[in-house]
Amino acid sequence: MSAALDVAGLTVSFPGVGEVLRGVDLRLEPGRCLAVVGESGAGKSVLARSVVGLAGEGGAPATVAAERLAVAGQDVTRADERQWRRLRGERVGFVLQDALQSLDPLRTVGAEVGESLRLRGIGRPERRRRVLEALARAGLDEPATRAAQRSGELSGGMRQRALIASAIVSGPSLLVADEPTTALDATVARGVLELLGRLRDAGTAVLLVTHDLGAVARLADDVVVLDGGRVVEAGRVDDVLGSPGHDVTRALLAAVPRGARRRPPVPASEPEVLRATGLHRRYPLPGGGTANALDGVDLVVRRGEALGVVGESGSGKSTLARMLVAAERPDAGSVELAGAPWSELPERRRRTRRHLVRLVPQDPLGSFDPRWDAGRILRTALRASGSGRTPTELLELVRLPASVLGRRPRSLSGGQRQRLAIARALAVEPAVLVLDEPVSALDVTVQAAILDLLVELQERTGTALVVISHDLAVVRQVCETVAVMHDGRIVERGPVEWVWRHPTASFTRALLEAAATLP
Repeated sequence: MSAALDVAGLTVSFPGVGEVLRGVDLRLEPGRCLAVVGESGAGKSVLARSVVGLAGEGGAPATVAAERLAVAGQDVTRADERQWRRLRGERVGFVLQDALQSLDPLRTVGAEVGESLRLRGIGRPERRRRVLEALARAGLDEPATRAAQRSGELSGGMRQRALIASAIVSGPSLLVADEPTTALDATVARGVLELLGRLRDAGTAVLLVTHDLGAVARLADDVVVLDGGRVVEAGRVDDVLGSPGHDVTRALLAAVPRGARRRPPVPASEPEVLRATGLHRRYPLPGGGTANALDGVDLVVRRGEALGVVGESGSGKSTLARMLVAAERPDAGSVELAGAPWSELPERRRRTRRHLVRLVPQDPLGSFDPRWDAGRILRTALRASGSGRTPTELLELVRLPASVLGRRPRSLSGGQRQRLAIARALAVEPAVLVLDEPVSALDVTVQAAILDLLVELQERTGTALVVISHDLAVVRQVCETVAVMHDGRIVERGPVEWVWRHPTASFTRALLEAAATLP
C-alpha cells in the first residue's frame, strides 16, 4: 500500500521573504496520525497548505520545489490547479486554521459543507444526506438547524466544527487538519480528536498541525518538530515528548500551562468595577422559536481581580463578554460599571465612560482596519483617550519592538496581533479588560508569553481582568477565581484551585476530565 503522503526535500519560498520551508522530509501511512508542531513562524501552516496545493493562497505567489511530493498516492510535483482542485475535492480533506474567517458569511453552512459534493455533480437529496451526516460526525448538535444557519449565527467553536464537516464530507483518504481544535472547549475538542481518531482507525491518514501538545499526546502516532522551516526532531510521540532531544522541543514542553497562579482571591472589600445582575438573552432560530444564550447570569468583578469564565462552545461566554462592554444589550437584567448604570444607558451617555472597560476580541485581526499600520491604530486609540502615553510606550507595555509601528496587522504573527490588541485596549487606561479567548490560536511558547504579560500587567497596573476561555489550564494560570458556564447559566464559581480540585457541578467535572493534558 502506497503512503498517503510522501514528501522529500520540500522547499517553499516567498518573494521578499525567502525560504520558509527548507528540505522537509516526511512520510505518512494510511491509518496513522502524524503531528507537526513548532513555534509560531516555524512553517507549520505553510507545510499544511503546501501538501494540499495552497501554499500561495491569499498572498504572494509561493515557489514550491520538492524531490518527491506524492499526495494520496498521486505524484503532484508538477500538478496544475485543476488537478489540485480535483484531488482536494475527492481524496484530500483540508481543515483551515481560521474558522472565524474561512466560512462565507453569505452562504448557509449546509451550502458551504456540501460545496465539494456539488462540484462533483452529486444530486441535492444525496448531498443533503451526506452534509447532515458530516455535521453530526463533526459534533454539531441539531445538524438540520445548523445547516440552515449562516456562519455569523454560530459560535467560534461551531464554525470550527463546520469546517471539519466540510473536510470529511467526501470521505478523503488523507485529512490535513491545521489547528482543528483551536477555540474549542475541552469536551468538544475531545469529541473532535475522537472523531479524527476514528477516521484514522478506519484507514484515513491524518496530518495534524497543532500547537496543542496535549492533543498530540492523545491522538498522534508520530510527531515532527519544525523550527525555522526545518525538521529538527522526529519520531514516535512517546519518545519525542517523553525524552525530547532538541532545545526547541524542550522549550515547547516547558511552555505548556500546568501550574496554578499563587495568589489568593481578591477580598470582598475591594470596590466593584463590574456587576452583572440577572442577564438574559435569547436569539431567534432559523426554523422558528428561540434559544437561550444567557439565562439569569449574575457576576461581580472587583478591582485588581482576575476572573476566568469557562464553558463549552455556545454556552454564552462571548455573549456575556459583549454585554459586559455594552456592545450588546440584554433582554432582561443589567450591568453596572463602577457602581453606576451601564447596560441600559443610551450610547451617548456611555461614551465618556467607555474607557473604563475594554474588550480584547477573540479575532484581533478582524478588529483592525487592514489599511492602517500599528502606529496609526495606537495613535487613534491614544487621541480618543487623551492619554499622555506614546505608541512606543504602549508597545513596551506588551513587549513589542518599536519596529512593529510601521507594519500592518496582516504582516504580524498571531501573537503580535494579540499583543497589539491588548496595547490598543490599554491606551485608555481601563479599569477592566475583558479578554475573549486571548490565546486560543497561539502556539504554546507565544501563549506562555501572553499569559505572563497579562499577570504582569494586572499586578503592575491594578487593571481587573475577565478572561473568557475554553482552556481551563489558561484560566488556572492567570486567574484567582473562576465561573463555569453551561447552557447560558453559571453552574459553579469560586477560587480557581478549589474548583479545580473539588468540582461540585457534573459539567465542571466533565470539562476537567475531557481536558487533553500531557502525561
